[in-house]
Amino acid sequence: MNPKQSPTDTADDDALSSALLGMPRLAKRALAVTVDVALCVLAVWIALYLRLEVWLRLEPPYLWAVIGSVLIAIPLFIRFGLYRAIFRHAGWNATLSLGQAMALYGLFYATVFTVISIPGVPRSVGIIQPLLLFVFVAGSRLFVRLWLGGLYRNLLARGRLPGVLIYGAGNAGRQLAAALARSPEHRLLGFIDDDSKLQGNSLDGRNVYAPDALDALVQQIGATDVLLALPSASTQRRRTIIESLRHLPLHVRTLPGVSDLASGRVDLNDLRELDIEDLLGRDPVAPDPALLARLIADRVVAVTGAGGSIGSELCRQIVAQHPRTLLLIEQSEYALYAIHQELQRRLQDDAIELVPLLASVQDASRMAQILGAWRPYTVYHAAAYKHVPLVEHNAVQGLRNNVWGTWTTARAALEAGVRHFVLISTDKAVRPTNIMGASKRLAELVLQAMAEQFGDRLTFSMVRFGNVLGSSGSVVPLFREQIAAGGPITVTHPDITRFFMTIPEAAQLVLQAGAMAQGGDVFVLDMGEPVRIMDLAERMIELSGLQVKRADQTWGDIEIHVTGLRPGEKLYEELLIGDNPLPTEHARILRAQEALLPMSELGAGLATLERAMQAQDVTAIRRQLQHMVHGYQPLGEVVDWLHSGPSPELAAVDAAGNASAPH
Repeated sequence: MNPKQSPTDTADDDALSSALLGMPRLAKRALAVTVDVALCVLAVWIALYLRLEVWLRLEPPYLWAVIGSVLIAIPLFIRFGLYRAIFRHAGWNATLSLGQAMALYGLFYATVFTVISIPGVPRSVGIIQPLLLFVFVAGSRLFVRLWLGGLYRNLLARGRLPGVLIYGAGNAGRQLAAALARSPEHRLLGFIDDDSKLQGNSLDGRNVYAPDALDALVQQIGATDVLLALPSASTQRRRTIIESLRHLPLHVRTLPGVSDLASGRVDLNDLRELDIEDLLGRDPVAPDPALLARLIADRVVAVTGAGGSIGSELCRQIVAQHPRTLLLIEQSEYALYAIHQELQRRLQDDAIELVPLLASVQDASRMAQILGAWRPYTVYHAAAYKHVPLVEHNAVQGLRNNVWGTWTTARAALEAGVRHFVLISTDKAVRPTNIMGASKRLAELVLQAMAEQFGDRLTFSMVRFGNVLGSSGSVVPLFREQIAAGGPITVTHPDITRFFMTIPEAAQLVLQAGAMAQGGDVFVLDMGEPVRIMDLAERMIELSGLQVKRADQTWGDIEIHVTGLRPGEKLYEELLIGDNPLPTEHARILRAQEALLPMSELGAGLATLERAMQAQDVTAIRRQLQHMVHGYQPLGEVVDWLHSGPSPELAAVDAAGNASAPH
């Protein structure tokens, strides 16, 4: 584009060119004849000027030179097929035909106006005019070929680009349209908007359509993509719109919310694929600032598992409440480095001290040193192994990290004078069918027993919730990768359901629940309605512009394969063991009423469990967990990689009941 030419001028040129290319064949021929007639007139006028050196009116007798030119040229051009050729594709043969037609034209025209002569018309016009006409006609054909030929190829190329409709004709939609106009990878077709005042109008030359016209539009104008430009819409509104698009063969992408568009300007880089938040999310309840800050503001705070999905989000939420010091405790070097670097970039000043600490929560001396040195006011314990099949295959390590790691960290916190200890638990702790869930319930029991024994010194609490969206091991990134690879999508069971919550909402609720703790509390977060994973997979396929391929049909793009439940996996998750949870001052936080084990009984049970773990006897581990964890019913055979089989010695010791708690 010429640097002095505005985008509007370029758009006008493209619109004119597209209009010419879209004309019917007969109209194009009529236009070509009209142009050639005009060129005949122009050639006569300029020939007279060159001969007489003065501009003359084309009136008798000069008008006869014009009439003669038209009457000779047009029939010859028709005879030589000049109006059958497609100008934008004109090549050597068309040029040869033009040369032959102009040679005959020159002969006839010179014979009439030079040899025979017309009174009042200079004889030299019969020679000059054919030469000028040849230049003009040839030049017009060359111009059309260069102008429309390149444009036609561009239009063909653009016709193969994704046809985009923008849902939302507001400010964000218009900014997105401006960005698309500069993009060589998209073809903007128009806008969709719910506002009846906008429907039927035009924005920047693009029509605004009603949502109920989408079914017809997809085929009519070749739409393949819909871009949601609704950054200020509520989560429920976005979900309604997304559901209305599911049945259409459209690839749906979206702009993030207003809070994520920090620059205030919309760019194509802001577009993203639909996340599970868009498919299943709900409008969050505004957090209570007083609850968020109660255990954090101007205090020393520690987070174990600080580099994990929940732990890292807890750290982000905590720094927003301005602690004096934040201890980042993590056993993975890379995860610790990543969250430390991210938080340093977020902080505007050095008022908050960030302390990255490499440590395993199973290391009693290391945890005692850390907590004893900094003496935090609050500890958020998020460190855990949480992948169900992996823990089922590595049962001893799962128990040692989740149960003994919690016990070790809680005792170190007690000795260091920590005032609040908050455990991040899971819905899988309720009537578990796997060792991971049983280990988390056992960790809860450890803290409940410690709260009963030491509640006057340290306030223990647990916060139990379901799957968080985008966490490690989430099905959404997996489904997206499988769709990009052409499928199939793998689902473990057609009826499997899960609770889902966004990571930021879960972290905020954890901070608020901990602030309401009185000692030994088990808080349960309101997770909304459970989601059928098969439905989620189908939605993700359909909103990628593809169709589910089913066994009873020959068409479709992506298959869904049912692979069977994995070791320890449940069909349905629950959040409560008992009944009648108590409300709290927050609408989405409930206080569960769960039974507990006294420390004496719990200690003996843990000692028995420790011996089974030492022997790598997973059968005995399962049996002991059934004694200790209400509702634990293991599914399937033992799949631990190092299972040694039943130990006669262990069975004899168990029978004797000679057990003592480990220290």
